[in-house]
Amino acid sequence: MYYELFNKPQKKSFRKQLRNEPTRPEWLLWQELKGSKLGYKFRRQQGVGLYVVDFYCPELKLVVEVDGDTHFEPVDLQRDNQRSIYLTENGIQVLRVTNVDVRESLEDVLELIKQQFPKDHNHP
Repeated sequence: MYYELFNKPQKKSFRKQLRNEPTRPEWLLWQELKGSKLGYKFRRQQGVGLYVVDFYCPELKLVVEVDGDTHFEPVDLQRDNQRSIYLTENGIQVLRVTNVDVRESLEDVLELIKQQFPKDHNHP
């Protein structure tokens, strides 16, 4: 299933472009997630089926999406909802935070992510 769902070859150049041109909030959050700093490995701009998600933790089956201003238009809200349904149907939990959350309350965002960890996990 991994190869059927994750990192489809046809999205490779798009994923690479997204990794090379992160938004400032994505970059800030990545500095805290990379290198398993929270006790779990996260991947950025991971392909999942038809979509490319901002951050994905395979061990937890957890997606963290950082939503910018454009995500609050009706058509974008519908698109994000469809994406979340698809991910959930594939056993993946979705956590959405906003650019503003990351820029202004990064510690709160990290705490929200940690709240998704198993209760017996001793994270840093």
